[in-house]
Amino acid sequence: MKRRSFITGVSALAVGQLMSGCNNSQELSFKVKLLQDSIPFQLLGEFRKVLKQPVKLKFEPESQLRDLYKRLETWKKQVEEKKKPTLWDSIPFIGHGNREIASLVTLGDYWLEAAIQQKLIQPLKIEELGGWKELSPRWREIVMRNEKGELDKSGEIWGAPYRWGTTVIAYRRDKFEELGWKPKDWSDLWRTELRDRISLLDQPREVIGLTLKKMGLSYNETDLSQVANLKKELLALHRQAKLYSSDRYLEPLVLGDTWVAVGWSTDILSLGESVRDIEAIVPESGTSLWADLWVQPAGFAKESNPGKTTDSISIYKKWIDFSWQKEAAISMSLLGDAPSPRLTSIEQANLPKKLADNNLLLPDNSVMDKSEFLSPMSAKLIKEYQVLWEEIRRS
Repeated sequence: MKRRSFITGVSALAVGQLMSGCNNSQELSFKVKLLQDSIPFQLLGEFRKVLKQPVKLKFEPESQLRDLYKRLETWKKQVEEKKKPTLWDSIPFIGHGNREIASLVTLGDYWLEAAIQQKLIQPLKIEELGGWKELSPRWREIVMRNEKGELDKSGEIWGAPYRWGTTVIAYRRDKFEELGWKPKDWSDLWRTELRDRISLLDQPREVIGLTLKKMGLSYNETDLSQVANLKKELLALHRQAKLYSSDRYLEPLVLGDTWVAVGWSTDILSLGESVRDIEAIVPESGTSLWADLWVQPAGFAKESNPGKTTDSISIYKKWIDFSWQKEAAISMSLLGDAPSPRLTSIEQANLPKKLADNNLLLPDNSVMDKSEFLSPMSAKLIKEYQVLWEEIRRS
């Protein structure tokens, strides 16, 4: 799905509904700030059909999850400022103005702990939704947290997963045809033929994590000092690497300067058929998982649609539940570069062949069972990662 088609679709939808809103002062507003390209615009048209009341939909894309997190910080500050009225507030166009807080915002599961701790978001009351009950436990557990942002099966629901992906190994088919083998697992990155041929993510959690996985351990080991030979394995992998990058790792692979790249499934899938010499696999021993979530900004109910709070809340619940319905989940997965979490609770026989046969988009259950989300870390463990990472990179 091209960025241009997404923006054009969203713009057309927003303009059309804005115009209808001019004729109906009672029309509700449903505003969503989302990660660019994470929702096919066709899905918004389908959602509009299920609404039984006039609603002005505003789906506004941002290019980076970091920008969306900053938006949450801005809205929190806005709410706090409104609690301290000043003389300027009574003067039109000079006071706080109308900086509408979105009903929902995209946030990566990695950011969830900090957002809860900083009180940037509020719990979602969606436990009664049919779609929530249909999700596999894996997806429910990553968003159930206590007030410290820690995983807690008895905690509240702080996000609604709507798409997910994996960390994968991408490689040049032409180069490996010459070698006579193909990568299948993390351990292949240590093979001597790949010396100075690999792009690694500039992410200590990912690189140290895949090394732990190669050693038969978990991404979420809680004491690195107790892992024998970890530093030795990391140094060996470091000597294999030609570069570290989290956003430019595909370019050298496309150009043939590297033969292998560790990256994220969405980036690889977005290449489509444009680069035929590149293939990718999800490692057999399992990989790290990530999810994009719908979260609700703190203060939403008080700041949006004054006097219509109940109706506004029902709309955000309808959108979340709609995105989890089988038909919508399949459409999202077919049209985008990441699958819906709902697919993992649907029998493969009931999925379109294009989805069921795509092991990069939807890995085998045997691989999924060995894969993990990156759990929140203690301050002590974060320090361990930083020290080890800096030591390896200086070597």
